Amino acid sequence: MGAIFQSLGRTIIAGVVLVAILMGIAGTFGKMDHAWGMFFMRYLHVLSGVMWIGLLWYLNFVQIPSMPKIPDEHKPAISKVIAPEVLFWFRWAALATVVTGLLLAAMSKYIGALLTLQAPFTAIGIGMWLGLIMAFNVWFIIWPNQKKALGIVTVEAPEKAKAARLAMLTSRFNTMLSIPMLYCMVAQQNGGL
Repeated sequence: MGAIFQSLGRTIIAGVVLVAILMGIAGTFGKMDHAWGMFFMRYLHVLSGVMWIGLLWYLNFVQIPSMPKIPDEHKPAISKVIAPEVLFWFRWAALATVVTGLLLAAMSKYIGALLTLQAPFTAIGIGMWLGLIMAFNVWFIIWPNQKKALGIVTVEAPEKAKAARLAMLTSRFNTMLSIPMLYCMVAQQNGGL
């Protein structure tokens, strides 16, 4: 058992195998129709969204507030090792969330209603737009500025500080938007807005 949990890859494979076992027990393999495809796309959407928002909240609730408490000689471990890895998974989880959400909306044939916020899809449409704004921020504001702040792209010290601040403020903006975005996503299925 220890061999599984000592490797992230093997741990993820074990999770996928458990899903396959559950599907087998439930008799799902014989029921893979369009409705099941929509369910599975929703599952992938939620899975990638949990990773995206989880990393967003890790950055804002843990990493950013902890940086001033870390001795200067230890900060390179964060900026050169941990932060680039977090930001890799963060930005790709954002993209996966958007892609799976758009595919789900297309499969459900209500993408136009979502984009134009038509009833009865107003709540999830608002949530989608908030998510699209957040994903735009990840790829076109946070990531380009984090590359400067982390030294992946070489810039002068004043520009590096400015980039770090803009990335942090945009990340905080996304954290703020994540709260109503998640509310709208849950509200759509549960009759609230």
